[in-house]
Amino acid sequence: MNKFLTCCSIASLLIAQTSSLQAAEMMTELGAGEGEVVIVAWPGYIERGETDKSFDWVTSFEEKTGCKVSVKSANTSDEMVALMNEGGFDLVTASGDASLRLIAGKRVQPVNVDLVPSWSDVDDRLKDAPWHTVDGTHYGIPYMWGPNVLMYNTEAFSEAPTSWKVVFEEMTLSDGKSNQGRVQAYDGPIHIADAANYLMTHKPELGIKSPYELNQEQYDAALDLLRQQRKLVSRYWHDAFIQIDDFKNEGVVASGSWPFQVNLLKGDGVPVASVIPEEGATGWADTTMLHAEAEHPNCAYMWMEHTLSSNLQSDLSVWFGANPSVPAACTDGRGMQTAEGCTANGLDDFDKIKFWTTPVSKCESQEQCVPYYRWVSDYIGVIGGR
Repeated sequence: MNKFLTCCSIASLLIAQTSSLQAAEMMTELGAGEGEVVIVAWPGYIERGETDKSFDWVTSFEEKTGCKVSVKSANTSDEMVALMNEGGFDLVTASGDASLRLIAGKRVQPVNVDLVPSWSDVDDRLKDAPWHTVDGTHYGIPYMWGPNVLMYNTEAFSEAPTSWKVVFEEMTLSDGKSNQGRVQAYDGPIHIADAANYLMTHKPELGIKSPYELNQEQYDAALDLLRQQRKLVSRYWHDAFIQIDDFKNEGVVASGSWPFQVNLLKGDGVPVASVIPEEGATGWADTTMLHAEAEHPNCAYMWMEHTLSSNLQSDLSVWFGANPSVPAACTDGRGMQTAEGCTANGLDDFDKIKFWTTPVSKCESQEQCVPYYRWVSDYIGVIGGR
């Protein structure tokens, strides 16, 4: 089954099942900048040289446009949705498990790609991606994408782990110690999809077709696996920098993670590496989306255009260990990234990643699925030990 068709169907169903708030009309022309743009973003996504002076794509934008950039970091998709519901922001860098909820809830407005000159440079695989496109209407500009990798300590593993088993089942590692109390898991309901992804390989009799489309039996099996994992987990992480500290100082040796943490830890000389195991991986494709009630829409459109510059895309790809939405960023030499670097980040693995999306009850692969609100409440129970 084509995953894009599945996601498109999910998007339409989700919108049909949610609120009837008045949708904002798409802008048809741009005016002068308002002097400011306020963005909700994943940590590490919008840098002005404060963490590393080599990585700064904010200062040049502010100098060119007169739009001052303010950033509020959010560590989970649920936090992003909550912040956008509260308002006061112009843009958000939303992953697929948030973007469809924002569209359905009328919290973001359609984006006129004709007002973004560099739209033509976007990867064709992303232009009409279902996590930001519904019924032919675009609700954002692609930013970055990548896998949720298995990060591991190379001193605890003599060889790269080949399976997510090392974070789901108790076992003795190559350093002679148990993994109990030495692994982490993501602090978000979407982690249920990681358990389902593992079960797709290890319990094929469950018949899981998509880790985001689970009937009650499949869902119960995923929760049971997560309850088993609970006995191993020392911390459920949502703050990238806390996870970095835990790998440095708290004896954590394996966890699902982002390339961002891997790169920073390697840069600090910590013995870590990452891998996509044999079961494959979930992943994220993030979209810059415009709030339905944005107070600074002209600066927001200027920022969306700025994010598609190949030098920004190139440097962000190196910084975050992710894949640019503009393929030229890998090869044109305007930034730090190279073709080899993009290949290492998985540019050619697009079809192997099960991208985050929002679970809905009326799913495509079967008659009835467990919707996201159940994922939220039940995951709280799992990490709380119930």
